[in-house]
Amino acid sequence: MAINIDTWQAIGLVLDYSIKILAIGFVPEGRRPSSSTAWLLAILLIPLVGLPLFLLMGSPYINRRRHRIQQEATLMIENVQADIPDHPAKPELSPEIASILRLNRRLTGMPAVPCFSHGLHTDYDATLRAIAAAIDEAEEYVHLQIYITSWDSATDVVFRAIKRAVERGVTVRILFDHVGSWKYPGYWRIGRRLTRIGVDWHVMLPLQPWKGRFRRPDLRNHRKIVIIDGKVAFMGSLNLIDRTYLTRTNLRNNRQWVDIMAEVSGPIVTSMEAIFAVDWYTETGETIAINPLAAISSPPQGSPNIAQAVPSGPGYTTEPNLRMFTSIAHHAKERLVLCSPYFVPDESLLEAVTSASYRGVRVELFVSERADQFVVHHAQSSYYQALLEAGVHIYLFPRPFVLHTKYIVADPEGENPLAILGSSNMDFRSFGLNYEVSLMVPSGSLIRDLTELTDVYLRVSRELNLDTWNQRSLVRRYIDNAMKLTSSLQ
Repeated sequence: MAINIDTWQAIGLVLDYSIKILAIGFVPEGRRPSSSTAWLLAILLIPLVGLPLFLLMGSPYINRRRHRIQQEATLMIENVQADIPDHPAKPELSPEIASILRLNRRLTGMPAVPCFSHGLHTDYDATLRAIAAAIDEAEEYVHLQIYITSWDSATDVVFRAIKRAVERGVTVRILFDHVGSWKYPGYWRIGRRLTRIGVDWHVMLPLQPWKGRFRRPDLRNHRKIVIIDGKVAFMGSLNLIDRTYLTRTNLRNNRQWVDIMAEVSGPIVTSMEAIFAVDWYTETGETIAINPLAAISSPPQGSPNIAQAVPSGPGYTTEPNLRMFTSIAHHAKERLVLCSPYFVPDESLLEAVTSASYRGVRVELFVSERADQFVVHHAQSSYYQALLEAGVHIYLFPRPFVLHTKYIVADPEGENPLAILGSSNMDFRSFGLNYEVSLMVPSGSLIRDLTELTDVYLRVSRELNLDTWNQRSLVRRYIDNAMKLTSSLQ
């Protein structure tokens, strides 16, 4: 029996309202109010587009196996390090800072431990040479985990050092993100080149449905870690690629990235190794033995610090990096410096930052004059009004450079200074979708180094004031607000 048009319309109407009613009841579960609102608007207004997108990328859950591995790893770290206190007894830390360290420990299992700084590398090409020089000293193994990895003319110095290391019997393991790396020149050849020189390499979070490996396509492993013999490590914001990222748009606009990497030794390296070992096991099923004695086998060298590695990502249900950032914003008493290429805060971080400014803290936010991504650039701009009205000082790092450095410094001249550096941006993606690693430093020379770096950035940046910002066009306001809404779709 043929179905007439009125019947089809009735069926469509029932399906439309059924989808909307179900969305209202299920979408808000396990997500922030802003994210719930964005998804509901997408589903209610354009269900034929919003619903498939939500089913593809809206689930708050990751692969069960990855989640189980992360939970088991956290428990293992807690058991192995059960006798290690939350932080060393000396130097004595304030109860407030100790409570933040305790928070991080409870969420990730990682204690604060001695860390010896060998310098903060701020020159892009010099950083690549420093990593290569450290690899040339390797005797047993090199572990390299960097989000975007490309074998190009700039990074060739690192890969030539890796080749020399393999030739003298050093085991080299490399991880790089699958989706994060594949859009850059040379990606389809790098695997063959690494295999040819004897490197054991794997992609992280592979998107390979033809091999039965399917997942949320928007998840990334964004970490940047290099470990040599369990004794020396590099971590920070730098990807292993030419600083232009070699795309046509970047080359045409002379766009160049600005990054940092900290070179450290001591017990903190063992924490970095634990993070790498979990990611390696997740992708390969292979267990890597960690020898904590390697990190303390040599006499301490470098400037002393206390540091705590803070991993985060969708494997954690508690968003350790976001809680740490908001805690530090609330901790600041005199000065709070925030540097991030992508500052798209959730409600809690925005409130913490503006509250700090309202109570008299000098808050300085360093961002790029022009971000490298259209959506993020405008989503970020949508928060400037609230920040400027609260008295936050916004400094724009001049184009064509992309300020990709990520760090926080609180009260550098006060009695209880604190700093964070690492791979994590201050946006929704880094809080919930990216695997990140940060280094929280409650004591030591790295705080001074980051403060001095801030002075360098301050000299070359221009401050955005409220009067100038209020003169932006209605079109700009509309685009900013529209992109703000899309940034919450996670």
